[in-house]
Amino acid sequence: MKYFSLLKRIVPLFFAILLFSCASRNDIVYYQGIDSLPVQEKSNLTEVKIQRDDLLMIIVSADDPEIASPFNLKTVSVQNSSKLDSPIGQQTMQLYLVDANGFIEFPVLGKLKVSGLSRSEILEILKEKISTYIKKPVINLRIVNFKVSLQGEVNTPGTYNVTSERITLIEALSMAKDLTIYGKRNNILIIREIDGVKSYNRVDITKSDFINSPFYYLAQNDVVYVEPNKNRINGAAVGPNTGVIISISSLLITLITLTISLTK
Repeated sequence: MKYFSLLKRIVPLFFAILLFSCASRNDIVYYQGIDSLPVQEKSNLTEVKIQRDDLLMIIVSADDPEIASPFNLKTVSVQNSSKLDSPIGQQTMQLYLVDANGFIEFPVLGKLKVSGLSRSEILEILKEKISTYIKKPVINLRIVNFKVSLQGEVNTPGTYNVTSERITLIEALSMAKDLTIYGKRNNILIIREIDGVKSYNRVDITKSDFINSPFYYLAQNDVVYVEPNKNRINGAAVGPNTGVIISISSLLITLITLTISLTK
């Protein structure tokens, strides 16, 4: 009887541990209910706004390169550090740094306020001003230090450079090789700073309507933090021996069951 009494105590504990470690479908699956969303005729895409400390590459072109030359920063020669004695260097385009007040110093045109403006808005201003000097100028603008950081329960946390000027939260998570099984998918924190003002926002990627959120597209320098779920937190509290405890419990149940069978 004492074996049976012990078994009655261990078995519920064993199954409680198993149930505790299980996650429901609603905690794991992305885009739940997406089939019921109305079809959008137009994307909710918003253009990235230029911020202080952004690095911009702006190139002005024209049919006659000599005419456009005064409106471009000069390239500089950077010596190859691995071959210091070699006369061959690398030509690098100088970049415009948006200063603390949101301005850049543009050749010929002088200081221009760019922070808070989108790429298309800046291009429109530049085209209007440069058209006074050049007929039909072609202007290209790119943010070269666009990056996002991913922390917490993702498989490869870190800071990632973005080659384009648009990235979704899902694309960023994919760059980090997705969330771990312990990440809270319904409470992802996005930290965003615009002109020195920080905002903190939560996104639930298990619900399909998050694709209409203003945080579906990330901005440069966004920080994405994935919180650990209860299993991860409790597992950390218990320590790394949880698996060993479960294995020993299973072994004890097996031994007690065999002992009971043999004593009958």
